[in-house]
Amino acid sequence: MSQQIATKLAFIDRLQQPKPLLVDGAMGTMLQQRGNLKISACFDELNLTQPELVQGVHMDYLAAGADIIETNTFSANRVKLAEHSLADRVGDINQAAVAIARRALQAAGRENDAYIAGSIGPLGAGIAPYGSLTEPEARKAFNEQLQALVDAGVDLLLFETFANDDELLLAVEEAQTIAPEMPIVAHATFTPDSRTYLGRTPARVANALYKAGATVIGVNCGGGPAHISEMLQAMHNAVPKARLSAMPNAGYPQAMGGRVMYPAQAEYFGDAALTLRAQGAVIVGGCCGTTPAHISAMRTALDDASRVALVGHVDVHDDEESSTEQLRPTEFAERLQDGRFTVTVEIAPPRSYTAEKLLTNARLLRDAGADMLNVADTPAARMRMSAWAVAHLLQQKLGIETVLHFPTRGRNALRVQGDLLAAHALGLRNLFITMGDPARIGDYPDATDSYDIAPSRLIGVVKQEMNEGRDMGGSSIGRPTQFTVGCALNMAADDLDREMRVLEKKLSSGADYALGQAVFDPPRIDRFLEAYEKTFKEAFKLPVLMGVMPLYSLKHAHFLNNEVPGIEIPEAIFKRLEDAGDGAAEEGVAIAVELMEQMRDRVQGAYIIPAYGRYKLAAEVVAAVSG
Repeated sequence: MSQQIATKLAFIDRLQQPKPLLVDGAMGTMLQQRGNLKISACFDELNLTQPELVQGVHMDYLAAGADIIETNTFSANRVKLAEHSLADRVGDINQAAVAIARRALQAAGRENDAYIAGSIGPLGAGIAPYGSLTEPEARKAFNEQLQALVDAGVDLLLFETFANDDELLLAVEEAQTIAPEMPIVAHATFTPDSRTYLGRTPARVANALYKAGATVIGVNCGGGPAHISEMLQAMHNAVPKARLSAMPNAGYPQAMGGRVMYPAQAEYFGDAALTLRAQGAVIVGGCCGTTPAHISAMRTALDDASRVALVGHVDVHDDEESSTEQLRPTEFAERLQDGRFTVTVEIAPPRSYTAEKLLTNARLLRDAGADMLNVADTPAARMRMSAWAVAHLLQQKLGIETVLHFPTRGRNALRVQGDLLAAHALGLRNLFITMGDPARIGDYPDATDSYDIAPSRLIGVVKQEMNEGRDMGGSSIGRPTQFTVGCALNMAADDLDREMRVLEKKLSSGADYALGQAVFDPPRIDRFLEAYEKTFKEAFKLPVLMGVMPLYSLKHAHFLNNEVPGIEIPEAIFKRLEDAGDGAAEEGVAIAVELMEQMRDRVQGAYIIPAYGRYKLAAEVVAAVSG
């Protein structure tokens, strides 16, 4: 007598059935607890070094009633694995993970009714223009992991915890290229204020993922069931036809006794499963902090026909303020518009909370004739008072307009936008956007030094988004900002081709003006202008405030010439300083004034950069070149 062998229903067909599919819970949480691992450990490597530990977690989730188990490959891409010197093991780790999951299904007797989802998380490094990875590099990294998972025989691809929705869309595109018929479940992650990392709403993300062709779209991580339910409802409202998935955390994490703990109890997740099902979810499960107990509670609730959701609908409101009221342009903006020659001086914040000396120096510069003061932000990566506070003090106490230096280094995309709104609220509407100095050269060389947005991109965000009343994700910020934005420029660069390429990005982003690096050889400006006209077939029109640095000694000149990139000082200037002897500082002032006069017809202003707090020398230059 022959025995009939059941055939597993294809995943896409299983989605058509009325009962939602139940995904497993957190893998990392369980591995950390059972393996007594540090949070910094490479959990993906365990597929090679401790496969029994990984299989045990799968088995427990299957026993709890999970219909889908996710491979232990959330960070198994080349970029993340490189942090553990495992970049060349992408294929081995992903293929081993699928094999472990398949053994778990067989051992649990579930190979005919449970599915293996290939888990794919973010690359862990920003993609240009928000980070250092180029798009081709990102696609290659995703492609490598996806190919390994598909070749190993997963039933579906599950993308999770993508706070950057652009990165998620890119990953989905790669998956469709590799395996056009493979089911794709794509999850975005939202902050507590209902936005992705790029500031986009659940509705906007849902539309984009649906149009991209994802089989199921949804939300995971970022919060507990209440937060996930709200995001899911917004997605459903935006795209009613879309299949939805939801995998909440076990609440918000808290540190207790040196461990990260999640508060949501398993029973609460049973009610959550019903709420999510009522909102249209065809896949439900758990994320960070969830355990087999949480999944078991969800299984019990979904199987109990008598239980109903406590909440079947969540209202999503958007009460953002909007207004078309316009502020008057800053004095600096008007000077740029009118073509008036402008003199500004860079001033460094104090290494203290007291500002008496700062105000004294600023008053000296103002009285000498400076039109504005540029406030540097942590110059040379040295700890100093916030540039915002200094700029605000100067405007309030001295009545002189400021230009706030705004480095992108050390700020993520959320902080960048929040900081800009704060600056605008304080009346600081003239910006000089720059990369900033690396932490390794300053007081705290081990300080976090990452950034998400390159200066050229941030110029575009400010000019093309925030000044139009939107954040970088396209969501309303209420009243449009009215920033005047400057960029850095080195007219004496050795590699003019590269300088032109960078400048083109800044111009296309909408830069209003440029601050030039100090130039000691005016003919190099002519060389730049000729190169620009040759490259772009038009005359250079961007207003430039040319850098002028008063030299105070022969030693200072040698230091700049030999140790500061981009500065080249002619031999004639060295000779003048040497001949001046003890009067080198006065000669340095004279040289600065002469240089500015020689360049005056080619630029719209002077950007005077005092060396090491020598504001008296700067004031002498100001008095000579202003007016």
